[in-house]
Amino acid sequence: MKFSFYKYQGAGNDFVIIDNRKAFFPKEDTQLIAKICNRKFGVGADGLMLLEKSTQANFTMVYYNSDGNQSTMCGNGGRCIVHFAEFLGIISGTATFMAVDGLHQATIKDNWVSLKMNDVKKIDNSEDFTFLNTGSPHHVEIVADLENYEVVKNGRLIRENRYGTEGANVNFVKQINADKFSVRTYERGVEDETLSCGTGVTAVAIAMFERGITNKNKISLLTPGGELQVRFNKDNSIYKNVYLEGPAVQVFKGKWQ
Repeated sequence: MKFSFYKYQGAGNDFVIIDNRKAFFPKEDTQLIAKICNRKFGVGADGLMLLEKSTQANFTMVYYNSDGNQSTMCGNGGRCIVHFAEFLGIISGTATFMAVDGLHQATIKDNWVSLKMNDVKKIDNSEDFTFLNTGSPHHVEIVADLENYEVVKNGRLIRENRYGTEGANVNFVKQINADKFSVRTYERGVEDETLSCGTGVTAVAIAMFERGITNKNKISLLTPGGELQVRFNKDNSIYKNVYLEGPAVQVFKGKWQ
């Protein structure tokens, strides 16, 4: 089948996005999705998104990992699809959209997108790591010498051995100063390191605050693909008004033959 697609990236986290408001795309064809995302035989992407109609919001976001399977919330993907919705003329400046984890709000100015994430109510702190769900499950662990750390090897071991079949994303962290951290992420579904992860840096910011490593509620996260911002408020034990902010860029348009 032939169709148009758009390539996007948000801090190096890259996506294929398709306007599926006419519901033409074969959503159950995991092999097709995986082929499109394949960097050797397809377009190449960390994930694929469909923009669809919604009766409750401006649009619906349907997200697939690069293995072809529908997945949990993707923060950078959410920011990119907001940019795409404005490009299509569906929204202007502000947006609401439905995702697998519920309703999201966002604002966009030029290529900068601020995305409101869901409240975080449950955080599990262990001696060596923190586990929490920011729309996707995340393991957060501080390591020494992050630059030379074996993210893929160690991330895969944690993802498979600690979290079983469903797995989790694994974030390795180094503190730079009071309100800035470096992050490298191993993503399930991609099964590799990605240049950034939106729900991942959100998890890192909250985990660092929860562990008392920082007392700042507006945090900069440096990833191999660029810098992202996370801000939040803590109300008793619940993290509210959680925003993921950063760039979203349309790279090119193409046609799948």
